[in-house]
Amino acid sequence: AKVGEPVRDGEFEFVVKSVTCGKSSVGSNQYFTKEAQGQFCLLDLTVKNIGDQQQLFAESAQKLLNADGMQYSSDITASLYNSNNSDTWLNQINPGNRVQGVIVFDIPKDQVPASAELHDSVYSGGVKVRIH
Repeated sequence: AKVGEPVRDGEFEFVVKSVTCGKSSVGSNQYFTKEAQGQFCLLDLTVKNIGDQQQLFAESAQKLLNADGMQYSSDITASLYNSNNSDTWLNQINPGNRVQGVIVFDIPKDQVPASAELHDSVYSGGVKVRIH
């Protein structure tokens, strides 16, 4: 799958809307700003519950991967600082409902993410979306 195409893992359908890298800091105001160790990459996505019962979405289960398969985890603090109302940090999603938000990853400046690996839980197999 690629950016803009719906993909499914377990009880969730994901659509990656965009990935933007190269940010040196994120923050919603002067008091809540975080500097990147390398560069921030912002993964904008929607998550829809396609199951028949509530399902917990956890940002911490999502990954970015480079072309060599190195995995990068999200920076939860940066994600919270980036948006005051992100629904993708930790959210119970009822059947048929969807949430939208931006997940922030801190990756080395010399790396380019090749794919996102999206999971309906930390134990699921996940699904990959090509982003470059």
